[in-house]
Amino acid sequence: MKPRSEKSLKLYDILLERGYPEGFCYEVTANLNTDWTAERMIGYLRHYDKLPMEDVADEVLAILSDREQIMKKKRSEETNARLNRILWEFGDE
Repeated sequence: MKPRSEKSLKLYDILLERGYPEGFCYEVTANLNTDWTAERMIGYLRHYDKLPMEDVADEVLAILSDREQIMKKKRSEETNARLNRILWEFGDE
């Protein structure tokens, strides 16, 4: 598993301060272990005082789904760029 980022550690503290169980905080930050994903959750939590754990878990899944879609798009763009370079280089032959 990837080590937790600075923002992920901050998220852990925020969740603990809001009274969520330690094990739940651990699992959330184990999954949101990058600055980008942790910051998304911190932004979400700013809008609420206390949410049910189910709502927090749903948001974790939504953030991870968004991250996966972005990663797929980047891989597709990189593959397309490589293909375009190949076509450009060998297109004149």
